[in-house]
Amino acid sequence: MAEIKFEEALKKLEKIVSDLEAGKLPLEESLKKYEEGVRLAQSCSKILDTAQKKVDVLTKKDAGGFELKPFDEESASEKE
Repeated sequence: MAEIKFEEALKKLEKIVSDLEAGKLPLEESLKKYEEGVRLAQSCSKILDTAQKKVDVLTKKDAGGFELKPFDEESASEKE
């Protein structure tokens, strides 16, 4: 799946959930939508995890202020 913006993915996911909850889709189409929903949920989760890591990089300095350190997604992934 190509990179998708969080808001767009969430909107699509909400539509899929609504369609599935309505219960009016044939089984095969429901399964396809479910699979797409799982992919979108994983994408949203990854985007949120990355955003959380960026927020975590903001650390308090000794002088009481804050310092924004550059976020390196690759090295953050290695630490997990």
